[in-house]
Amino acid sequence: MDISNIERSYDSARDKYHEFGVNTDKVIEILGKVSISMNCWNGDDVRGFEDIDDSADEGGIKVTGNYPGRARTIVELQSDLSKAYSLIPGDHRLNLHAIYGDFGGDNIDRNNITDNYYRGWIDWAKNENLKLDFNATCFAHPKADSGYTLSSKDKNIRDFWIEHVKRCREISAFIGRELKSPCIHNLWIPDGSKDITIDRFRHRKLLKESLDEIYSISFASQEMKDAVESKLFGIGSESFVAGSHEFYMGIAMNKKIMVCIDMGHYHPTESTADKISSILQFSDELLLHVSRGVRWDSDHAVILNDDLRNLFEEIVRGDLLKRVNIALDFFDASINRIGGWVISMRSTLKAVMSALLEPGDRLREYEDTGNFFARLALLEELKTMPFGSVWDYFCLRMDVPTGNKWISEVLEYENEAIGNRS
Repeated sequence: MDISNIERSYDSARDKYHEFGVNTDKVIEILGKVSISMNCWNGDDVRGFEDIDDSADEGGIKVTGNYPGRARTIVELQSDLSKAYSLIPGDHRLNLHAIYGDFGGDNIDRNNITDNYYRGWIDWAKNENLKLDFNATCFAHPKADSGYTLSSKDKNIRDFWIEHVKRCREISAFIGRELKSPCIHNLWIPDGSKDITIDRFRHRKLLKESLDEIYSISFASQEMKDAVESKLFGIGSESFVAGSHEFYMGIAMNKKIMVCIDMGHYHPTESTADKISSILQFSDELLLHVSRGVRWDSDHAVILNDDLRNLFEEIVRGDLLKRVNIALDFFDASINRIGGWVISMRSTLKAVMSALLEPGDRLREYEDTGNFFARLALLEELKTMPFGSVWDYFCLRMDVPTGNKWISEVLEYENEAIGNRS
């Protein structure tokens, strides 16, 4: 579709949405300010660039698929990321794990990392007009092989991981200062057991003590913000997870930090969307990990499905966009990895746009007056509105490919840049 057709289609869509009381120009303005933190770890299947024991247990992180062309070096990963961002409308962020430092081939253990190993990423981010977020990496390491890190009964193990997380928070604050944007540091640990665990209380007591020490040091909110991420169960922790939802809710309220809500970390029948309006009654902000759990936490590339739509409808209906930090969290080695990023980012932005295009005032009026028929009827009518025309116009305004044109760009990049990777 050429530019004139996109503009004509948008003009028609704008008139139709105006009949519902929706200002599509305002929607596009708001969407252009939505910033999503894209997950670096999809580009290389969560391998990172350390030089440590490759026999370490994966710690519940299982990447499936054998699609060729994963990034093998920082240069390759940055090249792949740059290509992906060029196909995504808006200004966004990059989410780094600690294992992605530029270690220069040296064997730097995780309790010894410093900001020096991430200065290259900061320089790259400045050049790409990106901001950075950061995560401690408490898995895929010999000192995580027991299944326990910060909640281990072995004090030496706990001390190692406490030091690692402390350093990650310091690095996050450094990143935030350098890029003049708060760096969100998210903490997820794989601690748990495959089978029946008798002493759950002690493991959680030790985890609380570890977190008390870690969060005893404060950083300015304009430099970094903390989040803790719960899980229902995982690979190798099917019977017990120390960092449960209830546990981290308590930590978040006690420490006045964010809860991280991962879409794949709850029971399949639970509504992730329904948690948003409850948590934000008691917390100023939260971190959202957007994923697609086909079979629970299976971390598929994100698509515009009902779960995603429901999530952002809840956020927009509550006027909560400015209080929710959005990040992606998936790793899918069954498809082209750049394509996986672009599908996921564009789908997430589409979900936000779809929610913004609701006539919220009219729907609330129907609800407040008890006119539930009109409420339901209007929601149904919205399903056939020309959403795609508004999306194409948004992409045109943001100077990225419209429609399916980006697909050929990904395939061309694959042939030119990653076809020879082993």
